[in-house]
Amino acid sequence: MIEFDKSITVVTLFGFVILLSLVEMYFSYAHDSKHYQGRDTLTNMYLMAIAFLVNVTTKAGTFMLLEYVYRYHRLFQITNIYLYWLILILAQDFLYWVLHYTGHYVRFFWAMHVTHHSSQYFNLTTGFRSTVFEPLYRVFFYLPLALMGFSAFDILFAYLITQIYGNLVHTQTIGKLHPIFEYIFVTPSHHRVHHASNLRYLDKNMGMVLILWDRIFGTFQKEIDEEKIVYGLTKQPEDTGALNIIFHEFKALLADVKRAPKLTDKIKYFLYPPGWSHDGSTQTAKAMQRQLLNTP
Repeated sequence: MIEFDKSITVVTLFGFVILLSLVEMYFSYAHDSKHYQGRDTLTNMYLMAIAFLVNVTTKAGTFMLLEYVYRYHRLFQITNIYLYWLILILAQDFLYWVLHYTGHYVRFFWAMHVTHHSSQYFNLTTGFRSTVFEPLYRVFFYLPLALMGFSAFDILFAYLITQIYGNLVHTQTIGKLHPIFEYIFVTPSHHRVHHASNLRYLDKNMGMVLILWDRIFGTFQKEIDEEKIVYGLTKQPEDTGALNIIFHEFKALLADVKRAPKLTDKIKYFLYPPGWSHDGSTQTAKAMQRQLLNTP
């Protein structure tokens, strides 16, 4: 009965997000705010459908691996139900930050995560433009939760709840919120920065629910009123078809690997941040941001 109630909660909340998306879309077209564009929105839906299929295909394996670690290798068990859920949500949100950080600073993972950043529009349906292949490796980032004594079902439920919150911050409709809320939680303002292609904003604000992780680990950047956000990638693919959106960065990565003269450099292209090059012909976002900050 408890699991059934959790399923109903997730379906209800996800339906609420879809309803809000339709409302935002209507007002965007009604007021000609240009937050939506037909083909872009269809691409978001298409990529969400592919991600859903990958999720469904891998769900059983994800559940069994988490449950196996929970049943046979957990290090302790939290018996207080309130403390159990508080720690689970906090730990899951932190591990999502680690997963997200990896997706921006390890190029192999960026080649998969880049799909989510490829839209030049920012609206609630942008949250549906999923990292298609993330379900294949996400479970390994959440294994520590099973070791900490959290069951597979509860881990997946906590992820879905925080994911729904993460969808809601993909909007330009809401401005900045109360300073206390902005200090603690991820807000639409924070996530607009995250989806910007402006040099100052690259690879910032990785959190899903709490922005505190970014404040702690130095990846926080507030939205500056004087700097208009440009959404999308620093180099947009010419072919905006869904398949190219998924695979274009893999093609670029393999091309860079092919031209690297040494095996160590070939490996570095997979493991180093996007923008790293063996000959210095391109730079990482961090390197360019340091130059920006040092410019008088």
